[in-house]
Amino acid sequence: MKHLKSLFAVLLAAFLSACGGSVQKTDTTQHTALQVPSFSADSAYAYVAEQVAFGPRVPNTPEHDACAAYLSSSLERMGAKVVCQEASLTAFDGSVLRATNIIGSFSPEKQRRILLCAHWDSRPFSDTEADPALWNTPIDGANDGASGVGVLLEIARLIPGMNLNVGVDIIFFDAEDYGTPEFYQGPQGQDTWCLGSQHWAKTPHVPNYKAEYGILLDMVGAPDALFTYEHFSYQYGAHLLEKVWKTARDLGYGRWFVPTKTYPITDDHYYINTVAKIPCIDIIHHNPHTAHGFGSFWHTQADNITGINKATLAAVGNTLLHVLAGE
Repeated sequence: MKHLKSLFAVLLAAFLSACGGSVQKTDTTQHTALQVPSFSADSAYAYVAEQVAFGPRVPNTPEHDACAAYLSSSLERMGAKVVCQEASLTAFDGSVLRATNIIGSFSPEKQRRILLCAHWDSRPFSDTEADPALWNTPIDGANDGASGVGVLLEIARLIPGMNLNVGVDIIFFDAEDYGTPEFYQGPQGQDTWCLGSQHWAKTPHVPNYKAEYGILLDMVGAPDALFTYEHFSYQYGAHLLEKVWKTARDLGYGRWFVPTKTYPITDDHYYINTVAKIPCIDIIHHNPHTAHGFGSFWHTQADNITGINKATLAAVGNTLLHVLAGE
């Protein structure tokens, strides 16, 4: 089950095809004057579990290739026009990573566009573990990567039935989590994180691509998740940040979405803001009680499927659906 070797050939074929189904009907609920489909936390959780079942999604591994096939074929089945942006990216230690940004576009003919994104790769190191013997062990990345992708896959399943006034581009960025590990003794370079989004921001899948705004999801599955006003998000998209957090509070999700300003985080949204010049905010887990500011699971073997909470997935997913419907 861990590596799903029996499905690898089928998924790889689907991946190659998608790069070159039907949508289930959902119940709807009334929010203000809008009809918004019901976000299924069970479905989002299943998408997270399916990613984790491949094993760590580290570039240059069969597990990574198999999951790329799964993600691209899933978006295509949900009705998106899929582009797989492949690139050879240089890691902190000079190694070359075979990376793939996976883009699913809904209503690509519409000029008004909204960008939703998350990273789909997982960390090749457990560099915040207390035991040095574990530092070179890759993580499952259930929360750090898979949770955001799971939420966006459920949203992708629902978008075709929403009759939105805007087009939506869902991007799964690769090689976000291959940054310099804590224990590395070699030369310390800059911009070693978020390699996939850096590449996309410089060379987007559509020439001169523009979106009205972007929303990044990162670590959105923990039961104790706290989402705050991250510094870069507020600097480049304060109005959007306030709108999303107000939407969450109006829906009853105030325990997760807290309007408190916190420190800057180098994440994919930073390069979307500074290079692609698209205002983008980051919904990311913040824990002020840890040394690194993230959950205790961060970059450890504890980042596995047991740490994923359906209520948190639902809070994030329902909030995004209502924001989209409001457009």
